[in-house]
Amino acid sequence: MTMDEYANLDSLMHRWDARCKLIGLTTLIFGFATVNSWQWLLLMLAISFSLYMLSKLPLSFLIRRLRYPSLFVLGLVVVLPFVSGQTIIWQMGPLAVRQEGCLAMLLITGRFVAIMTLCLVMFSTNSMLTTVKALQWGGMSPVMVDMILLSYRYLFELEKQLKTMATALRLRGFKSHQINQRNLSIFVALAGTLFVRSYEQSEQVYKAMRLRGYQANGRAVSTESLSRDLPSLVLMILCMIVGVIFMGVAVW
Repeated sequence: MTMDEYANLDSLMHRWDARCKLIGLTTLIFGFATVNSWQWLLLMLAISFSLYMLSKLPLSFLIRRLRYPSLFVLGLVVVLPFVSGQTIIWQMGPLAVRQEGCLAMLLITGRFVAIMTLCLVMFSTNSMLTTVKALQWGGMSPVMVDMILLSYRYLFELEKQLKTMATALRLRGFKSHQINQRNLSIFVALAGTLFVRSYEQSEQVYKAMRLRGYQANGRAVSTESLSRDLPSLVLMILCMIVGVIFMGVAVW
């Protein structure tokens, strides 16, 4: 688990107040999500990657985080050039590539990469606790805050249990790189065991919290008023202006 791996770097994005960052980048993300013209694609990607470079996060980190979600998105959009649109730009037998489908695929993929890049900047340049404080300041309920903090805390416990079970399987001669029916059944049993153990542990934690008087109606973490740090406010306003411009272009 490396969610706070780069939270202690020194960059403009790391020094940006978490609450201002949350407002500014969220507005920008909504603006990018409304883009429906491929002409704005390059500008959108340029803004996202510029903010990412300012964060000093490694490029390998971005590639690692985009790898599996990108496969899922590509699996959805790869058929668009063949089924969407009327303008045929290439054809071989019954297989035809359509211009409208290609543009739609580029637009969806570009929006996905830009939004995911901004999300990484938003959540990887602060510690988990700081991000949760910003979310609570933004109006998230104390129950949700507690659930996030407890889930984050026990992810490490689940990781530890998974490593223990994986070590035990290896000592018994299990070879995880072989994909066959026997190994798949073992993977399913492993996931089921992990799920049951986490459920039992969550019940124990809940009972312990209730015995200590937990009622989930207070503030889970302390919050402060919005920062008066001028660079943070200016950066937030700039992002909001750009986000609103993108929304306006999409509506206009």
